[in-house]
Amino acid sequence: MSSTPVGMSSPQRQTRPKSFRWWLSLPVLLVLGVVVTWSQMSGHGEETGGHSKPGTAASALTADGAVPEVEVIHPRKGGIERVTVQPGSVHSFEAVDLYSMVSGYLKSQSVDIGSRVKKGDLLAEIDVPREKNAVELAAAMLDQAKAKALQAAAKVDAVDAERETAVATVSQTEADIDRLVSSLRLAESQYTRIKSLFERSAVPKSVVDENLNAVDAAKAAEKTARLTVQTAKAKLSGAVARVEQAKADVIEAQASVRVAETQLDKAKVDLGYANILAPFDGVVTRRNFHPGAFVRAATAGGELPLLTVVRTDLMRVVVRVPDRDVVLTNPGDPAVVTIDGVGTREFKGKVARIAESEDHQTRTMRVEIDLENPDRLLREGMYGRASIGLEALSERLTLPTACVLERSGKRQGVVQVVRDGKVERVKVELGADNGTLVEIDSGIKPDDAVVLRSNSVIEPGMTVSPKVSG
Repeated sequence: MSSTPVGMSSPQRQTRPKSFRWWLSLPVLLVLGVVVTWSQMSGHGEETGGHSKPGTAASALTADGAVPEVEVIHPRKGGIERVTVQPGSVHSFEAVDLYSMVSGYLKSQSVDIGSRVKKGDLLAEIDVPREKNAVELAAAMLDQAKAKALQAAAKVDAVDAERETAVATVSQTEADIDRLVSSLRLAESQYTRIKSLFERSAVPKSVVDENLNAVDAAKAAEKTARLTVQTAKAKLSGAVARVEQAKADVIEAQASVRVAETQLDKAKVDLGYANILAPFDGVVTRRNFHPGAFVRAATAGGELPLLTVVRTDLMRVVVRVPDRDVVLTNPGDPAVVTIDGVGTREFKGKVARIAESEDHQTRTMRVEIDLENPDRLLREGMYGRASIGLEALSERLTLPTACVLERSGKRQGVVQVVRDGKVERVKVELGADNGTLVEIDSGIKPDDAVVLRSNSVIEPGMTVSPKVSG
């Protein structure tokens, strides 16, 4: 049974309710349009040069009619100190495995694990009788070489004296030739004079023969003298050669002395290897033999060291710096190290050395921090954390990250600033951000009051009551 009134057609009955509902919704749409228009005019003024233009609304009140209160903060100078915090392991600054260079029985060992030693202390001694005999033999051969060198030097003196004698003999025989030449000339002159007298029958023939014999004798004497000179010169040449030979023998003997000295030094070095000395001040951390044990030389296949000594007055902390911080890490950067086993104590030092090369697998760079360890709290193998200062504080302004309302791109943002009691939106250029603070490179000044938080929603152009954050 239909409920339609009599006298009204069906289409008319359906159209009237729809038209009626449309007229009812029209006032609602008008109200929404007015609200939107007012919001656009008062809340989103045109921005010019990084600052917003105040809207037409002079102020906005809270529900109870009071001016909104906002908490503001002034930018702080100093920038953000960039640090990298990485795990680090403690290592001894120096660690040495002490091997034996000679084979023999361990004669004595005055230290054990944990013994503190000084540089040069005798730690262990190996019994090496063969090396002792080698030293004695080398010493005897050195004495022998020195004696031969003395003999060679004396021989030089002897042959040099022979050379001088030969020189004198040559000079003497040459002088004899001059005398004999003069005698020959005299004999020839007398013979000529006697012969002239004989021709005049003034002297007998026997006198002529005597003078002729005198001339022949003078000639023979001259000839003999000249042969004697040649013999003396030959002897002189031989003496000179023997002098040179003797000098060469001296050089050879001196070289033999040096060889013998080197052999003695080598023998002493080999014998010295039997004494194991501390290379620096430190502590013994490892012992592998006891007195009476046979120790094989490292050069003969010995694989175990007698002792291990480490330096503990200075330690090095090894840190692996990740790729993002590698370029900022340099020797001299300040570092603070905390060790899990020591509690909250901080050990301050500096980056001493960097590898300047990254590990291809981990993409990290080895960095070492040197730490003084006068009270010996730091031990080999300890583990902790190292905080390395990569960039020092600067003159840039910083704000809490909560002050930045909008971020466009990596370095652009917007903050709210209270000027003359009204809120303005200001574009700023952002710098480093550590999650708590952010650096502001430009856009605001140190005396600007930047909104940190408010107890109500605020819009640009609103009158507010700023309160500096404590």
